[in-house]
Amino acid sequence: MATTTPDIKRSRSAKSASRPGDRIFSGLSRGSGITLLVIMAAIAGFLTYRAFLAISKDSTNFFTTFEWNPAGTPPVFGIAVLAFGTVVSSIIAMAIAVPVAIGIALFISHYAPRKLAKPLAYVVDLLAAVPSIIYGLWGAIFLVPYLAGLNLWLDEYMGWTYLFDKANEGPARSLFTVGILLAIMILPIITNVTREVFLQVPKMHEEAALALGATRWEVIRMSVLPFGRSGIISASMLGLGRALGETMAVAVVLSPSFLISGHLLDPGGGTFAQNIAAKFNEANEFGRDALIASGLVLFVITLLVNGAARWIIGRRKEYSGANA
Repeated sequence: MATTTPDIKRSRSAKSASRPGDRIFSGLSRGSGITLLVIMAAIAGFLTYRAFLAISKDSTNFFTTFEWNPAGTPPVFGIAVLAFGTVVSSIIAMAIAVPVAIGIALFISHYAPRKLAKPLAYVVDLLAAVPSIIYGLWGAIFLVPYLAGLNLWLDEYMGWTYLFDKANEGPARSLFTVGILLAIMILPIITNVTREVFLQVPKMHEEAALALGATRWEVIRMSVLPFGRSGIISASMLGLGRALGETMAVAVVLSPSFLISGHLLDPGGGTFAQNIAAKFNEANEFGRDALIASGLVLFVITLLVNGAARWIIGRRKEYSGANA
């Protein structure tokens, strides 16, 4: 009887598993994965314990309070303003960065000549390696002064939307400015992942569309974008995870205040990471527990965002490596 293909694969797999090098590598890989899970569980346990110590002594509602004064008598602190600022600035960043990143990825993968595509891709990769403090210094020194004119223009022509109605005078150290800075910071991440997804589109799909008389844009619209939809979503969520947890750049640019305002151009606001960076050194032991409690909320949000990204990307075998 002829040996079938599944039997051959099982035989090769059994031989491979019997080699000492393969067993060692398998054990090291499994141990690395288990170690990572233990570390994550230890971090979660530490944050949960310290957060419980703080929240149990909070005299107000931790999720709805607009004040941060854990050193008071009684202690009063809450994450309402921090959650609002983190979500709003991240939404602004995503609204700006995702369309631009998709456009850059399409240009590099399908429009630019090879001699231009490779250097441009290298420059985009290089932007991802710039430290966040450099972005923060650039934002404070260059971006904030030059956005004053844009803020006046938005207030004059878009003030009727309420969001762009500048109610308070002051420098452009607002959530809107933070959102623009975060968009620049997450742009390389979204662009790189999206570009790699677009490059995996089967050439037969594109050639078939061209053979039917489709234009280049029609090929992208009918073949490239549908194939890369899951990759675009996962890349965007990875960028969102970076925006949610950014610390130093936001701390340098934003003028913190514990007020919630629907006017995006008004100075003030706060985010989880910025508040932790600004108050950790001057906080007492209980104040640090309160900051750790806010960090736990950010930790859970970031895990959910990145977990959702991995779940989405795992649905496509082309991206997850299931066919390897």
